[in-house]
Amino acid sequence: MTDRGRVPAEEVLASIDRERLAEICMGLVDISSPTGDEARCSEWIAEQLRAVGASGDVQPIDARQANAWGRVTGSGEGPTLMLYSPIDTLTTGNAEEDVPWVADSLAPHMKPIARREGDIITGLGAMNPKGHAACVITAFETIARSGVELRGDLIAAFGAGGMPTNARSRPGEPLDRRNTGQGVGCSFLVEQGVWADAAVIAKTGWSISWEEVGLAWCDITVRGTHTYVGARHRIPYRNPIADAATVISHLEDWFPTYSERHTTGLVSPQGVVSAVDAGWWRMAAVVPSQARIRVDLRIGPDQTPLDACRELRIAIDELVATDPGLDVSVELSVGIAGSRTDPDHWICRRAIGAWELVAGGPHVAAFETSGATDANILRSRGIPTVRVGLPKVFNSGVELDFAAGMNTVDLGGMELLTRHLVCLALDVCGQSRADVVGSGPEPGSEVAP
Repeated sequence: MTDRGRVPAEEVLASIDRERLAEICMGLVDISSPTGDEARCSEWIAEQLRAVGASGDVQPIDARQANAWGRVTGSGEGPTLMLYSPIDTLTTGNAEEDVPWVADSLAPHMKPIARREGDIITGLGAMNPKGHAACVITAFETIARSGVELRGDLIAAFGAGGMPTNARSRPGEPLDRRNTGQGVGCSFLVEQGVWADAAVIAKTGWSISWEEVGLAWCDITVRGTHTYVGARHRIPYRNPIADAATVISHLEDWFPTYSERHTTGLVSPQGVVSAVDAGWWRMAAVVPSQARIRVDLRIGPDQTPLDACRELRIAIDELVATDPGLDVSVELSVGIAGSRTDPDHWICRRAIGAWELVAGGPHVAAFETSGATDANILRSRGIPTVRVGLPKVFNSGVELDFAAGMNTVDLGGMELLTRHLVCLALDVCGQSRADVVGSGPEPGSEVAP
C-alpha cells in the first residue's frame, strides 16, 4: 500500500455509514430543486461538506441557481479527481407545472418529501439525481473524516441545470434567464476554475461507461391553411394538425431505423416526438396556419447535432415526396455533442478495477444506452470522464415505471456505489501522478473492498 497516512483503506471503507447515507439522501429530497432553482440545495450541500472540515463553497449563477463544491487537499504529488453529480430534478413537484403532463395528479413519490420504509427511500429525485449526489457527499465525507493523507486533491462537485431541459417559468413569474438547463451549471463550474485531471459522474447505471450519447432537438413546422369550420367545404382546406399527425406517424416508423444505423460501442441513440403545439384551445372552430412538433434525437459520439438534423430532414423529404402538398420545415433548436473517453485511459482502467473489487467479479459493460448526462460537458471541456451509478431497484415492493424509478432508491445500492467511489478516490488520489498516469499498479490493486 502507498503511504496514505495512518489509516488503512479497509478502515476507511468500513466507516461508510448507511444511516448517514439515508440522512443525506432524505435531506436532499426534502429540498425542492427543479432546474433553475437549485440555490438552496447547493447551500445545504456546502454546509455538509464544511461540517467535516473540508472546504465547501456555493458558486452562484444567479439569484435562484447555484452549484456547490468542496475539496480535500492532498500533498500535490498526485492527480486531482472530481466526483460529480447534478442536483436538479426532471419534474418540479409542483402540480401547477407538472400536471397533467407527468400524471393526472402527483403521486407521493413525485413530491419533494422524503419517505423511508426500511432500506427504500422515495420522493422526488430520490434515485436520480439525489441518491447519486448523496453517494458523492458520503464518499467525500468518509475520506475527509478518516484523516487519510492524500497525494492528490479530491473534489466533490454538484452541478445545477443538469437535466435536458430549457428554462421554465414559475407560475406567475417572468422568465428571467433562458440558459438554466442542458449542463449549464457543470459548464460554469469548470469554466470558473473547478478543474480536475479526471472525473467520475454519478448517474444511473451500475457499470462503468466511457461514452454516451448527445442530443439534437429539432423543431418541425407543418404549414397549412388558417380557416374556419363553417367554411372548410367552400374554400381551400389543408389542416396542419392533420398533416402533423401524418408526420409524427412517419417519424415513429423511422426512429428505429435511425437507431439501428447509429448503434455502436456502448450507445444506441433513440428518438422521440416529445411535444406538439397547434391552435387555440379556446377557439375550436378555427384551424391554425401551422403546427409545431419537437423531436429529441439522441446522437452518438461520432455524430454532430447537424448530422442528426440533416438525417431528419431527409426522412421528412421522403414523406413529402409521397404527398407534394405537405409543407414541412426542420430546424435545429438544441445541440449537445456526444462524447467518449478512451477506454484505455487510466481513469477508465482504474474505475473498472475499483468496480470489480466492490462487485466481486468481472466488470460487465452496459450496451445500447441512450441517456445523456453532464459527462458530455466535462469531456467537452477537456476532462476525461467515466460514468457510474446506482443499480436499478428491484425490492421496492411495487413495479417501477419511469417516474417511480427516478424517485425510488435502495440504500443497499447506495452503499455499493459509495464504496466504489471511495475505492476509486483512494486509488487515484493516494498515488503520485507518475504512478497513476504512467505504468503504476493495476487499477484498484492497493485498495481492498
